[in-house]
Amino acid sequence: MLVFSCSHSNNAVKYPDMVADVDPFSIGSISASFDRNFSSQVRVETVEVIFYPRENEVALEFRLNMGQYRQLWKKEGRRLFIEAINHYKEDFENQRLTNKFSRTKRVYGRFKNRFQWKPLPVSATYRSSPVIELGYRFRDNSPYFTVYQNSAREESGNNRDIKESPDFPVYFTRAQAEELARLFDEAFLLSSVSGKGSSPAIDTDRDEYFQF
Repeated sequence: MLVFSCSHSNNAVKYPDMVADVDPFSIGSISASFDRNFSSQVRVETVEVIFYPRENEVALEFRLNMGQYRQLWKKEGRRLFIEAINHYKEDFENQRLTNKFSRTKRVYGRFKNRFQWKPLPVSATYRSSPVIELGYRFRDNSPYFTVYQNSAREESGNNRDIKESPDFPVYFTRAQAEELARLFDEAFLLSSVSGKGSSPAIDTDRDEYFQF
């Protein structure tokens, strides 16, 4: 009991945002769409949703072409996403949407996020802290709620030729965005850890811990 208490106390110091001393676990998967090369249409991909209780972050993990990507959403970003999709649904239902991406790209807010990626399956893991913009966009005459990730300075220094992270939009239908909002809900996340056992502390170097 003494060993467990000391371990838990140390983790509480290491992870100030910790909601539970529990290893990361999947809370589900969703569908989202991404740009298709040389086409106005989008392609649908599966996005895995992983909860990290010690960091109180939710990771969206997906593959594009040869790359592997992970967006890490903190509590504030998740709150802004939920607020943004509610505003978008109101604008959609009241026919207030406009097909001008320059005006709608960040209409529902912006914030800084954490991002990790591997350009190739065998490459090192790179990281950055990009700005995320919440808005919407028409593609092939259909509106999509969008999470637009801007490029940002690469922070790991693993490769001097890679200086920035990629920029790209993630497209959601209303149903897809509502499902992600459900997984982002704080009450849902807290309830998801009930019944999970405590486990040893993980290393503070997140890049070494994460495995694709």
